[in-house]
Amino acid sequence: MNDGVVAVVLISAGAEWRALFPELAAGLPGCTAVASSPYGEWFETQVNNRKVIFLHGGWGKVAAAASTEYAISRWQPERILNLGTCGGFAGLAEPGEIFLAEETVIYDIIEQMGDQQEAIRHYSALPRLDGLPDKLPFPLRRVRLISADRDILPAQIPELIGKFGAVAADWESGAIAWVAGRHNLPCIILRGVTDVVSTAGGEAYGDIEVFRSRAREIMRKLISALPDLI
Repeated sequence: MNDGVVAVVLISAGAEWRALFPELAAGLPGCTAVASSPYGEWFETQVNNRKVIFLHGGWGKVAAAASTEYAISRWQPERILNLGTCGGFAGLAEPGEIFLAEETVIYDIIEQMGDQQEAIRHYSALPRLDGLPDKLPFPLRRVRLISADRDILPAQIPELIGKFGAVAADWESGAIAWVAGRHNLPCIILRGVTDVVSTAGGEAYGDIEVFRSRAREIMRKLISALPDLI
């Protein structure tokens, strides 16, 4: 049964989840104790007097797809929200910029026996954006987000820009949007740029603390939008 759950907020990467604690989770009203799922921790809270579940779904397409299906089956929410981070392409994205996924594409599919473009189209999605408010506490840019089980490869950037019109990439949004679409559920994916990558390399590559510190800033910004999103 739904039991009044209006939304499940999926958080993917460990650094994104850890950015919620302790002060952010403690500041949300009606928080339950943190519990465990097969995929990660979760807790229940109240936003605008409505029940919301936060779930750490895990990084990468496998965990993202499985935890999205788990969340939908267990809580039957009215919508899925995915708040997280992404890497931007130098010259097309800026650190701290917030993107809304209007379309998602999983780009690391290689099909050599049939039509590769058809395979990529099969796992592309146009998320339902029902309930998206007209204004949020920060500027929002609507983009096509591309996903793969890899960080952005500098040498591949020209191809990704030319082939997909991409400005940023992550590991999970494509899987989350695709599963939500199978259930015809609204799915709002907001991703903030932690670092940019050029053909010469990435500013966070070899320095994970850059990603972690900026992830904390991004998650604080995204959490500030919850009252508008719920």
